[in-house]
Amino acid sequence: MDASTVSRRRLARTLALLCVLGLFLPALGQAVAPGDAGTPGTVGLEPGTVESEANGSTVVGIQGFHFEGQGSTKKPARLVSTSANGTTEWVYNGTERGANWFYDVDPLENGNLLVVSTNPDGTVVFELDPDTRERVWEERFDLTDTHDVEKLPNGDLLIANMRQWNESAGRSDDRVFVYNRSTDEVDWEWHFRDHYPESTDGGYSEDWTHVNDVERIDEGQYLVSPRNFDQAIVINRSTDEIDYRLGSDDDHDTLNEQHNPDWLVSEEGNPVILVADSENDRVVEYERRDGEWELVWEVGAGQLSWPRDADRLPNGNTLITDSLNHRVIEVTPKGEIVWEYYATWGPYDAERVAHGGGSNGPTMSDQGVRGSYRVYGSAGLIAGTGDSSTFAATVQNTFAGTPLAGLAAEFATTWAHVTPWIRPAWMGPWAFASAAAGALVLLGWGLAELTLARGRVVEAVEGVRGRWG
Repeated sequence: MDASTVSRRRLARTLALLCVLGLFLPALGQAVAPGDAGTPGTVGLEPGTVESEANGSTVVGIQGFHFEGQGSTKKPARLVSTSANGTTEWVYNGTERGANWFYDVDPLENGNLLVVSTNPDGTVVFELDPDTRERVWEERFDLTDTHDVEKLPNGDLLIANMRQWNESAGRSDDRVFVYNRSTDEVDWEWHFRDHYPESTDGGYSEDWTHVNDVERIDEGQYLVSPRNFDQAIVINRSTDEIDYRLGSDDDHDTLNEQHNPDWLVSEEGNPVILVADSENDRVVEYERRDGEWELVWEVGAGQLSWPRDADRLPNGNTLITDSLNHRVIEVTPKGEIVWEYYATWGPYDAERVAHGGGSNGPTMSDQGVRGSYRVYGSAGLIAGTGDSSTFAATVQNTFAGTPLAGLAAEFATTWAHVTPWIRPAWMGPWAFASAAAGALVLLGWGLAELTLARGRVVEAVEGVRGRWG
């Protein structure tokens, strides 16, 4: 090998080393100084923008990211209470108390919290005293997965029961039912298979409906969210019929695998549904006029990342759980963030305790607001939650209008939804993207070195053969 070839290879190796170090540097910097005070149990919990103090505490149910089948050992499910100015008041670690995942949390009239949790053995619903962090009572159900339970005025529990697969009958028994806590019996149940054709969402499966929310809106009327059916419906307990239906299966322009719809009524008496339109990465409000649902308001389209809860507050603002951006934000009708709290890993539900559960404020039409608005004013403590774009959005925007637009959009969506489950909590999305690029460069370098080494081995073997030929 001549001297010039050796020199070129040394230069190439030096450049590759500098490139790898440069790409890993942001991640290494965050590993050394992750930007958290280090208080036990409060990792990843901190205030962002607080332009206006909240009216009291906000409680957040944090799901707890995990690898499938691995539980939440490293990234626990947590209940968190944060004060008016966004400081953390207390943390309830679910993993230490037999809860692998937390979902819905509702303030009760007595000041306690109704909490829904699951573990490999089933579903546990309990009332939590926020002062002592002790359970007042609990009910255990042999239900594989449950995201929402509501306590009815008479004390019974209204339950959204997903993944109820009937193996012997080869069908889904997903349902909504009322459990009588006094008699330990089911007083009423409503099965989706009795009202939807088997072909819905591609046919029966172990997670056919993924019904993730149920809310009592009136005596005998329940707002229900079959997520996989891309719709929110109102069930009439007396008639067993569907009184209202917003959206339809695979109509992703209206809703796309939504979470936690809330029912409002305008001053004119029109039904209104406020909902986190999760897979469309936005929050929307629809109002029913002349027998048709009309999109009145949209916020955060393409900026939010898998939002899973939205509540209208009495002041007209909206409290949004921006799950894969690991935060809860309060936005004005025109999208300004006035209150923000960062909560890893994967917040599911947030409630402003003083106002009870769900929405308790005016509709957008009653506020004279309509249209689509961008979110702005974030502290941006997690890369991508401020005014700058996320890595995934940058990729998608870079290739928009080119032959690679479809592939880039698919990659961006997959990246945005998958990486938070595997990215270390202390590492921001841009640092993770940079580290991933560094790993690819390192892999390519290693393969190149193996190829070069193979060439030298072949040359040596041929030399030996020549001498012994």
